[in-house]
Amino acid sequence: MSASFHSRAGAFITLSNNNRTAQRNHPNQEFNNGVVLSVEPLRDNQLFEVKIDRKVNSWSGSIEIGVTASDPNHLNFPTSATGFRENTWVMSGSSILKDGHSLIEEYGIDLDTLDEGDKVGVMKTSNGELHFFVNGQDQGEAVSNLPNKVYAVIDLYGKCAQVSVLDSDSNRETAFSNEIAQTSGASNADNSNQIAHSNERLLFHERCGSLVKLTNNRRTAERRRPLDEFNNGVVMTNRPLKDDELFEIRIERLVDKWSGSIEVGITTHNPVTLDYPATMTNMRSGTIMMSGCGILTNGKGTRREYGDYNLDELREGDRIGLIKKSNGCLHYYINGVDQGVAATKTAQMVWGVVDLYGMAVKVTILDPEECPSEPAALNRSLTHIFRTMRDSMTSAYDTDEETREEVEKLLFHPRCGSHASIINWQRTASRPNAMEDFNHGVCITNRFLRPGETFEVQIDKMVEKWAGSIEIGVTTHSATDLDFPSTMTNVRSGTWMMTGNGVMHNGTTVIDEYGQNLDRLKVGDRLGVVRKPDGTLHFYVNGIDQGSAATNIPPNVYGVIDLYGQAAQATIVDSTDPVPTSMLISSDLSVDSDELGFHHIHGKNACILPGGRTATRPNARGEFNDAIIMSNRPLRDNEMFEIVIEKMVDRWSGSIEAGVTLIRPHEIDLPSTMTDIDYDTWMLSGSSIMQDGSTIRNSYSCDLDLLGVGARIGMMRTSEGDLHFFVDGEDMGVACSGLPSGVYAVVDLYGQCAQVSICNGQTTRFHAIDNHSSLEYIDQSLSTPVSVEVSHRFSVCCGKNVAMKNNGTTACRTKGFNEGLVFSSEPLRNNELFEVRVDQLAKQWSGSLHIGLTTMAISDTTPTSHLTPRATDLRSKAKVTWVVCGSEVKKNGVTVKENCAPSLERLEIGDTVGIKRSADATMHVYVNGEDLGVAASNIPKNVFAIIDLYGMAETVTVTSSAFPDILTSPTGPPSMRSESSDSLEKETDQDTAEGVNLHFHGNHGKNINLSNKNMTASRTASYNQGIVITQRPLPRNHIFQIRLDKLNPRWTSSVMIGVTGTPADKQTFPSSAISVKKMTWIIQGTSVFQNGVKVKEKYGCDLDAAATGHVIGVMVDSDSVLHLYVDGVDQGPAARDIPKQCYGIVDLYGQCEEVTIVTEADLHEEVVTADREKADIEDGMKENICQSPPPEVNTKIRNCEYQNTCARLKIILGLPDGYFSPEHNMCYCETCHKIRGDESYYKRGDPPKDYAVPFGWCRFALKVPHRAQVLNVFEKWHIAFHGTRFDCVRRILDCGDLLMPGDLAMGGHQLATQPGHFNENKKPDGFDIKQIFLSPTIRYSGCQTYAPKCQFRDPKTKKLLSARVAFQVHVKPGSYKVAPQTIGANEQIDPKLSNNELEWSTKERGSIVLYGLLIKVEQ
Repeated sequence: MSASFHSRAGAFITLSNNNRTAQRNHPNQEFNNGVVLSVEPLRDNQLFEVKIDRKVNSWSGSIEIGVTASDPNHLNFPTSATGFRENTWVMSGSSILKDGHSLIEEYGIDLDTLDEGDKVGVMKTSNGELHFFVNGQDQGEAVSNLPNKVYAVIDLYGKCAQVSVLDSDSNRETAFSNEIAQTSGASNADNSNQIAHSNERLLFHERCGSLVKLTNNRRTAERRRPLDEFNNGVVMTNRPLKDDELFEIRIERLVDKWSGSIEVGITTHNPVTLDYPATMTNMRSGTIMMSGCGILTNGKGTRREYGDYNLDELREGDRIGLIKKSNGCLHYYINGVDQGVAATKTAQMVWGVVDLYGMAVKVTILDPEECPSEPAALNRSLTHIFRTMRDSMTSAYDTDEETREEVEKLLFHPRCGSHASIINWQRTASRPNAMEDFNHGVCITNRFLRPGETFEVQIDKMVEKWAGSIEIGVTTHSATDLDFPSTMTNVRSGTWMMTGNGVMHNGTTVIDEYGQNLDRLKVGDRLGVVRKPDGTLHFYVNGIDQGSAATNIPPNVYGVIDLYGQAAQATIVDSTDPVPTSMLISSDLSVDSDELGFHHIHGKNACILPGGRTATRPNARGEFNDAIIMSNRPLRDNEMFEIVIEKMVDRWSGSIEAGVTLIRPHEIDLPSTMTDIDYDTWMLSGSSIMQDGSTIRNSYSCDLDLLGVGARIGMMRTSEGDLHFFVDGEDMGVACSGLPSGVYAVVDLYGQCAQVSICNGQTTRFHAIDNHSSLEYIDQSLSTPVSVEVSHRFSVCCGKNVAMKNNGTTACRTKGFNEGLVFSSEPLRNNELFEVRVDQLAKQWSGSLHIGLTTMAISDTTPTSHLTPRATDLRSKAKVTWVVCGSEVKKNGVTVKENCAPSLERLEIGDTVGIKRSADATMHVYVNGEDLGVAASNIPKNVFAIIDLYGMAETVTVTSSAFPDILTSPTGPPSMRSESSDSLEKETDQDTAEGVNLHFHGNHGKNINLSNKNMTASRTASYNQGIVITQRPLPRNHIFQIRLDKLNPRWTSSVMIGVTGTPADKQTFPSSAISVKKMTWIIQGTSVFQNGVKVKEKYGCDLDAAATGHVIGVMVDSDSVLHLYVDGVDQGPAARDIPKQCYGIVDLYGQCEEVTIVTEADLHEEVVTADREKADIEDGMKENICQSPPPEVNTKIRNCEYQNTCARLKIILGLPDGYFSPEHNMCYCETCHKIRGDESYYKRGDPPKDYAVPFGWCRFALKVPHRAQVLNVFEKWHIAFHGTRFDCVRRILDCGDLLMPGDLAMGGHQLATQPGHFNENKKPDGFDIKQIFLSPTIRYSGCQTYAPKCQFRDPKTKKLLSARVAFQVHVKPGSYKVAPQTIGANEQIDPKLSNNELEWSTKERGSIVLYGLLIKVEQ
């Protein structure tokens, strides 16, 4: 009877195909309740196997499989397989669980990594062992002593949405039984044929000695505690060795403590069933080992002296190999040299075995094609290989070795295309004037190609001027007969060519998509062509067969290449050369190569694209680490390795990390992140410099976490041993010193960073800095901070039917079908993309969104009367507007291009559309991130994005960000520049040095008194006449900051700050700064004024809400853009085109009565002294009451480290993203609170009820159920908090509701009362503990009784931190009781709320709506 699923299954399972296929209903909305069981108990040695038919990406986790003794006819199905009890064993991820508890942490392949089409199975053997299979490969014994009757159990969990049962292989049962019998007995050859030899890669088996650690995808084995233990280091191959197969290892590490060393050999014992001995020489059957210089068989010496080497005398880097010949003889190889026959008549089926004994600590398996370490051995090995290949090829058509004539060497014919030249004894074809011409570069071989002979060339030179590149093929035309065409694809007879990634025959394309694209090849890449003896034509790229390209090729054909376009020179690869190093030597050994690329060894989640210059993390939304990449060779002194960020995702925290390491790529055991390496490695992570995994410096002058797509990152070791990082070509200064030479560049595609490419162009080299130069380094404490990324937003100026939301990032058309124009708030820079997401469509209208660019001067104060109902109606002669409507481009309403793109009327909810002005003055439209090409040209600079919410398009949200303004220290070490630029640099240095000691000018407003060496300004009377100006102009990229020392609540409004182009001694001071009418930009409240005219609203945070102690500053960057800083946080561009010479201006207006200029040293001191107790902060909170809740986002802190830390903890919890609504996240740390100006308490609900803002916590907003909108809970219900434990968070989220003590959570867990709270044994009379307890203040719900601390290690900083967790909820008025606190507190818990009203309790289910997950992290 064929295997199938039982008809009883999980709640969301639907069975089909005669109960052989199971699918989980609504897999994008539900992730569990997908358990299915086999219809019958498993028979002994019967494999129950399923194939994954479908996966979704909505969840974490995937398929789980196992066995259970529970009868499906009487089973109460749990929500997941790990919820089974009573003798159930389940493989989940790479772990084995029994009855829901971990049994084996690391076992086999991780099931979460399997893809659609992969197979997974389970088997109970006749001796009661449990084995799991992945894609037919046995993962080894997982459990022993199983019950006689067990059913297979499959859980379609998380990503797994559908599986189908596979018919069991009738031979598998016999094969497995025989394998057990054969390995448990001795090694007789009659059973050896029962196990077919696999073609899988040779690795170490996961079962090994007790002290062995396997890394590098099981290619490397290492003995733990090598200085304490000398044995228990046996490892075996993952499969039997084939006849004549080389099993070779390289010694990676030795210790000089023990006697004896590595032992290598073969054994007939199966690693699955072997009881591993302390040393392999203890085996008394089926084992042959080389130990020292002798051979031992079954533990006894059979040859005292064997070969020329003693294994005990080998050193790190030496190689040991063995081959079992087809005649049964065993040979050993030391560094590639055959040591002769070690044993005869070996068993037919043997495994390779290595004993990491004594001095031997670490070894790595070498692939047959991997290059040896020593050049001499490399020469001998490759010469032998090439000669063998040559002999095997020629034997196909000439079997008589003695009579075979010498074959003419394959070269280029001297006659070639008019622009080509044959050099290097006819081995190299060149196009000398490649920068002046792109064709007439055809070159043909000097003779016919033999059947099976490879005609292969290597690209030596390329230029970047032209499109297209090298083409290769065969032709029946000889060089002497052919009238050479401009390109070979023009020949109309007897010619087959591979061009790009297609194949052409006689100038006509016969295959459109074939193999790797030749246009993407780089210098050093190889391409070849072979006519097989059967007449088929195959092309090769870098030695990889691209498949059959054509058939029935005539026998006498010549090889031909066309040096077309970028290809400037190529050389024939001769297989008879002793050492074709350019062809086969590993890139990390080719230290003389000028071409920097990525090494082929990289993290498991990374992928190096063809050409070796682009690295990507393909599953960037599913995996965030294990994507380390390295340069293919060490960096030379003063050589910069530079990459550009090409793709990012918005799923993770953290981003790219970069640095250098002394560890060679083939010697490194790549960790999940490069900062885990604890030796010889220097990394920049965020803004921290780390050496060997430990932070050695904080606040470096750039933060990699803030960089976006298009940013360039470089790293360089100078000849003096200093490490420098570069951002967009600007030196960020010395990161650390004392680095040795020979370091490799290393990049970690971590978190948000998904793809990078090595920058085009020649390798950048820098001259060492002269110690006597006047351009000396200044102290790093003066380095200018880096501005953070600023989100795009819409201008306040918009159509009359448009309403703005979310701080100007969302635009909604409230009525009608037109009057929906919106604009970017700032003009777009070159190559800056302005992109929006379609959030809402109204299908009753025709037409849809229009998008384009306009030269109209848009500001927040532009009158709406200047706008037209539609974008296509903007037809001013003085101003030009380009708009994409449907698939047409219109200029001032006139169609200038048709069918430029897929119609925008097909946009659906969730689609993104963007507009960009490129540096070449062309307009590009993007749909869902795809560039649709040039839509218009000759676009002037300083254009604004324009979007028309027309027809169906009702609501859009900005998804793009402005180019980050990377601020660099002007005093960093110089790069290559002219003398004039050097002198300019000196002037800049001088300005900067003076700028850090700015003070106020003696000429000021009449109510001002200066003190503290003119660093402090006080207003002595009234509320105005308080203007002060700096005595010197502000240096570019230097933040001028003041601290608010004294405020007087008697007045309204507060401090103003900005810049002015007029020095103080030429000013006539008016009553307030906004009255200055010449070259002055002032920020007041949330508005920006230019020469007294308001030019921007809703900018930054409200300066009128700034409190005593806040630090406020302004900075003009190198692009003449004015920025406002509040407590060190950049609020984004405030104004542009600021004059080169400008002064800081401050108006002590209204409440502001005293300010002090803050220096870098002051800021550092404040950071140190600001570490005071939380209670001090809480005591200082204002107890004001506001009748309405705070706005969701008044001002974003775009890089809050506390929020980032809490987010990393949330990731560790493994909570599905589908539960959260990140757009409503809110951080309540001290810094965020200050900038937003939050009150301490608010009222919410009907009737209104006070609740305390959860200061010190971070909220991760949850998706609320639809009933919340229906019941209007956000306006009518009260807000409260509920503390809980970390292990309850997932259960609560899975249930979607809070649980009472005694409730059963998901997985059958019964909720108990919290320690320290009333319970059945300790409670007042009449007190009911089976209630849900809430509080209007987090100070009560977040205490140790309700929210106990839990320690965790921050994956970024590696610090051990403590954390608490709670929920913010809406609770229905009247559904709960108010009572005094019950935790035994003797003091007031909340400053405002009475202890007698802190505990709310309810039994009414459905009266609570979860709104946010709160996390608090403490040192």
